[in-house]
Amino acid sequence: MKDRYIKENKLYDIICSDYKLLQVISRFSLPLGFGDKTIEEVCNENGVDCETFLAVINFEKGSPYILSSPYHISVKSLSNYLRNAHSYYIDFLLPFIRRKLIEALGFSANNDISFLIIKFYDEYCLELRRHMERENEDVFPYVDNLLLGKKTKNVLLEMSVLHHSPLELKLAELKNIIIKYSDSANANNMMNSVLYDIFLFEEDLSTHCELERNLFVPEIKKLEEKISNNLVTAEANDDDEFSQSLTEREKEIIIYVVKGLTNKEIADKLFISVNTVTTHRRNIAKKLDIHSPSGLTIYAIVNKLVDIKDIKL
Repeated sequence: MKDRYIKENKLYDIICSDYKLLQVISRFSLPLGFGDKTIEEVCNENGVDCETFLAVINFEKGSPYILSSPYHISVKSLSNYLRNAHSYYIDFLLPFIRRKLIEALGFSANNDISFLIIKFYDEYCLELRRHMERENEDVFPYVDNLLLGKKTKNVLLEMSVLHHSPLELKLAELKNIIIKYSDSANANNMMNSVLYDIFLFEEDLSTHCELERNLFVPEIKKLEEKISNNLVTAEANDDDEFSQSLTEREKEIIIYVVKGLTNKEIADKLFISVNTVTTHRRNIAKKLDIHSPSGLTIYAIVNKLVDIKDIKL
């Protein structure tokens, strides 16, 4: 591939050139099965802002042009992307690594060391969860209000403090402890697999923090400045219009809701987290101004998303 991905590139080609971009398409809620379609075609079909998607994948790639590029970033799309990343870390990846770590340490002869390693890991996960929950509860709602043209009391934009922080050092310390002191001779393959996952997570989280600091926070500051100067932001207006069209994933979720599935059952079917399903349902309610399964049932029938014969009335 060239130094920079462009909208005419086939999405299949860029995934094959860098498998780590699978994380990006997941966090933008883009489903697999896109065939030979271009980035622009896949984004348009799924209601994802194409320029924001390009900005993120080029940032992930480490393109030297990204910070000086003319991308028009949708703060709403980028905010949703970051929220989905938080759900992925907290609800899926960290519990997954913990299960593998317990299994690997289960073969250890020194149970005291195993216990302390798990305790150390749990303390790290708790600190990371607290940090991301602060962002979820304070920063993202603040940004949502900015997009509506409302400026509430200032929020400390601390989204970049994870990088080069005591929390980051704690993760490095955890790796050192496992490598130097875990007794996993009988589970060598499993422990090496756990360490590999931790190294990949560390790299992914570092890029995530840099993206927050270098792409997201500057866009928030631009919004703050526009609102302070009593300017109507085109970003807010564009996002309000854009939000009215349902994505393919949101249509899928509506279908499952009207068929009576719970959020957990929907998450299992779509291989996403329960938090991601909840976020999609919140977005659906906002776009359609429909807040009940009964209302969604009527909407789905009228718009031919489901056949009335397939619904238990």
